[in-house]
Amino acid sequence: MNKIIYLDNNATTKIDEKVLNEMLPYLKDEYANPSSMYDSAHICANAIEKAREQVADLLGAESGKNIIFTSCGTESANTAIKGVVNQYGDITARNHIITTQVEHPCVLSVYENLEKKGYKATYVSVNENGEINVDNLLSKITPETVLLSIMHANNETGAIYPVYEIAKEAKKINKNLKVFVDGVQAAGKIPINLEDTEIDFYSISGHKFHAPKGVGALYVKKGVLFEPFMLGGHQENSLRAGTQNTPYIVGMGKACELAKSSLDFELKEVKKLRDKLENGILSSLKNARLNSRSSNRVPNTTNIGFEYIEGELILLYLNELGICASSGSACTSGSLDPSHVLRAQKVPFTSLHGAIRFSLSRFTKEEEIDYAIEKVVEVIKKLAKISPFQDELKKLGL
Repeated sequence: MNKIIYLDNNATTKIDEKVLNEMLPYLKDEYANPSSMYDSAHICANAIEKAREQVADLLGAESGKNIIFTSCGTESANTAIKGVVNQYGDITARNHIITTQVEHPCVLSVYENLEKKGYKATYVSVNENGEINVDNLLSKITPETVLLSIMHANNETGAIYPVYEIAKEAKKINKNLKVFVDGVQAAGKIPINLEDTEIDFYSISGHKFHAPKGVGALYVKKGVLFEPFMLGGHQENSLRAGTQNTPYIVGMGKACELAKSSLDFELKEVKKLRDKLENGILSSLKNARLNSRSSNRVPNTTNIGFEYIEGELILLYLNELGICASSGSACTSGSLDPSHVLRAQKVPFTSLHGAIRFSLSRFTKEEEIDYAIEKVVEVIKKLAKISPFQDELKKLGL
């Protein structure tokens, strides 16, 4: 098979042809600045408002008025976290922030930066399957807590967190804290319904569900204030300055529309292929370990550890066979350190360095999964023969 078998959709996705076609007029003929006063500018402004409603519809938000367009999920996270702290925080009083040990670097890095400025951060642990003990998390809330940040779905294991319940119960303990949810890996994979919840902010990124890179969105609950992150203009109701990227926003809106209509397919057909890949590898290799056995995972993601085999070497061999996967978050791919997510789950050292994430999309074909199973098994058996841990691998039948 000469074509690329792309199984790294949590890193990024291909642009849907329907999304591209929706964008093209705004890349060619309708290029006016949407903030200008003439008719062609109004066409662009109206297209942006349509996209805003499409995003709101995917998120189950009250209306498009709750949606702010950004450049990516990282900007959305920074906007929410820093915006809340700057609006409501006080290093001498309301100086406590909470998150989990398994968040994306775009959250953890901001928390670490805030700690350097004097804020007190609590990082809540997870169990071996990446699941959160809700009671334990809630017990960390104090009167000084200004922000609770938690992802909806983990980018490495796919574990889904009960964000609606957590937000509701957290506000009962401290009604003044704000809740930010990183929804980047949930959007387009599972149903989302933010209306009538206690979630204050929710971030998504277009390139995770077949829109282009370079566009994201932030849901802000009605009545919730925050200090803007980007200053310099009136765009996005003066909450995010900068000339709006009309074609990419339009593309994201279309991608949201397509994602919502494809949810049943994701939950059934994509999950079926994910399970086939997972079961095919685990049943063929005795040194393969599923790194999250949670029954509550997004349907496209699996993370498998291969004991006594180096993950980077696995990826290199798979790449030669046209198979794209990853060892964790794309934002940390340059690091040789093992995954902070899997370390938090206390994954055994023997498989920690051999962890591979496979993530599918609605464009993944069954014949691609069959090929991937065959080649992954071949690669692991080949690497087992040159591993310095051959005695241990022989005990596992390799």
